[in-house]
Amino acid sequence: MRHVHQPGSKKAKLAVIGLGYVGLPIALAFARKLSVIGFDINEERLDLMRKGVDPSKELDTQAFEDTDILFTSSVEALKEASFYIVAVPTPVDDKNIPDLRLIIKASETLGHVIEAGNYVVFESTVYPGCTEEDCLPVIEKISGLTMGSDFKLGYSPERINPGDKVHTLSSITKIVSGCDAEALEQIAKVYELVVEAGYSKPLLLK
Repeated sequence: MRHVHQPGSKKAKLAVIGLGYVGLPIALAFARKLSVIGFDINEERLDLMRKGVDPSKELDTQAFEDTDILFTSSVEALKEASFYIVAVPTPVDDKNIPDLRLIIKASETLGHVIEAGNYVVFESTVYPGCTEEDCLPVIEKISGLTMGSDFKLGYSPERINPGDKVHTLSSITKIVSGCDAEALEQIAKVYELVVEAGYSKPLLLK
């Protein structure tokens, strides 16, 4: 039986922004351990997920069972979370230049919802330095908060291949990075909830 999360029934701990072939498995995996907010801007996709259907056709209905997740496009609902995972797509064009519009939009959204003490982890595939050079300034400018002293930033590049039923989120070794030692430790602890294979030697963003 799928548990339907009622908005306001309890404080959600974790939010996943972007529910494509990367974000949805992550959100559902965490939703078996925590109360999760699954955020996406596509209402048609959200309606399917609320019915236990994966729009990407990668997951079956069982993946939605026994999960505590709210599927929403409400920015206001995102404010309930304290740990944010960004998993929006970053497609490349015919010149292999990544389209950063969605990840910048996600950064703008984060700037409006994060509070002091919150964590932000980017799962989206980006080029080296993008997290700090492109995303971080947007978050800091809008929120008025400073990375390190006010909130923590991390990166854990997605390693999910569409159609691969063997190398799933729980069975792969995750790479985890953080803006400082405290962030590394806390981000690793969160991912340990869903990644049975553990994580590689943590790396510092700076």
